[in-house]
Amino acid sequence: MELTRRHALTGAAALAATPLLAQAPAHAAAPIADKQAPSFYRYKVGDVQVTVISDGVNTFALGDSFVLNAKKEEVAAALEKAYMPKDKVSIQFGPLVINSGGKLIVLDTGNGPGAFASSKGAVGQFATNMAAAGIDPKAVDMVVISHFHSDHINGLLNAEGAPAFANAEVLVPSVEWKYFMDDGEMAKQTGERMPGVFKNARRVLEAGLKKKVTPYEWGKEVAPGLLAVETAGHTPGHTSYVLSSGAGKVFIQSDVTNIPYLFAANPGWHAFFDQDPAMAEKARRKTYDMVVAEKLQVQGFHYPFPGLGNVEKDGNGYRVVPSHWNPVI
Repeated sequence: MELTRRHALTGAAALAATPLLAQAPAHAAAPIADKQAPSFYRYKVGDVQVTVISDGVNTFALGDSFVLNAKKEEVAAALEKAYMPKDKVSIQFGPLVINSGGKLIVLDTGNGPGAFASSKGAVGQFATNMAAAGIDPKAVDMVVISHFHSDHINGLLNAEGAPAFANAEVLVPSVEWKYFMDDGEMAKQTGERMPGVFKNARRVLEAGLKKKVTPYEWGKEVAPGLLAVETAGHTPGHTSYVLSSGAGKVFIQSDVTNIPYLFAANPGWHAFFDQDPAMAEKARRKTYDMVVAEKLQVQGFHYPFPGLGNVEKDGNGYRVVPSHWNPVI
């Protein structure tokens, strides 16, 4: 039978008027999930395999002093421009596990089990996500630390306060070790934050590890293919790295910049957690000019997960272009 336009319109009207779902209440096929899958991502640099392991995300209210030399309204506008809530800051954390074939290396360790408990699992996820990635902490040969802030060193200890990587050598920047273990420098600290940074560094590295650390120098390889690069300012001994293998190379920038859509876009902004803000800004501009000129991929500890991207000039600042997700390792 031919379907005329009148039939079609009449049928559509009748269909629209019929309460199709009145007698069929909706039921979810399964309970709504309340958490993500374990977060890790692998890629290759030459013959070296890098696994980025999320330690979680810390979200807090934007305060007046988050950026020392910019108004809160300016920071809020930058957040909104990046399609983020303008009244909140979310900082991500991305430690690395580097498998060179001969060595299994952890690079920074996240916020640790204490933060996992106090944040109800928002941060301190490194250990559980590393286990999900199939990496046994007992198999780790070396732990390399970029600097002594708690989100980089607290994962050195487990929930019982014992070394989390029982068989690993722990390597730290010699400048950072000398500074934070100096009683005179500790006595100079004032305010709410820095005395606690000193105490925590000593709690983890002296009491927890019982001084079983090996200092390393800038300009030398910490491990085969992993060159330590001076990027002081965030802390006196803050260190970044160039990871090289064959024709592959990536710049591991540690905390040269924090959230990229704030501090890469506005390299002159001074974050409250930069110990020497002017020096940190100088290191940020020098480093980013270098990676732009050399077209180096950059791995950022506080970049949005998985934290691998490229940097390009953007007006008076820089823009981080995330690398494409690669399903092939």
